[in-house]
Amino acid sequence: MGNPVVIGLTGGIGSGKSTVATMFGDLGVRWVDADIVAREVVEPGTPALAEIARHFGEGILQSDGTLDRAALRTIVFRDDSEREWLEGLLHPTIRDELASQLQPADYELPYVLLVSPLLLETDQYTLVRKAIVVDVPEETQIDRTMSRDSNDREQVERIIAAQMPRKHRLERADFVIHNDRPLDEVRAEVKTLHEQLLDLSRS
Repeated sequence: MGNPVVIGLTGGIGSGKSTVATMFGDLGVRWVDADIVAREVVEPGTPALAEIARHFGEGILQSDGTLDRAALRTIVFRDDSEREWLEGLLHPTIRDELASQLQPADYELPYVLLVSPLLLETDQYTLVRKAIVVDVPEETQIDRTMSRDSNDREQVERIIAAQMPRKHRLERADFVIHNDRPLDEVRAEVKTLHEQLLDLSRS
């Protein structure tokens, strides 16, 4: 079989992208998580981490040499110029690694998923043929993120404001999965969409 078709899966913070991706995974679909790749490219010893430490100072590192993500997040969501600098450094590296991981060996299905919160905001979009948006109301995003990450409401609202507006994300979606309802209903919708994507990818 040739290279699989890449389908994008995105959504705002707290929308439940990983939950939906896991449901696809249960159906045998390989998925690559851009958040995981983003962590891999700044592990100790990587050029990107060295550049971040040079730019922000050694205080951005924890005692074991790993990146202090909470401190970095606080900085970049308070200062747009710092966020733009960080994105300029990391996005090309992340994209290259994603492209590599999205072409797995010994894989039988005709499509793979690229799971990324920044799919539509970056050139990662050019890697995919279709885009699935996982959607929930903004208040649900805030509640979930506050309970999951122990962030205060103000910080979560800043993160949401820095992401693509929900309306624009939905306008660019080829498929939408509403994830503010019982998981059994979401799982059934994922299974139906999986069958559609199999047909689309084979055609």
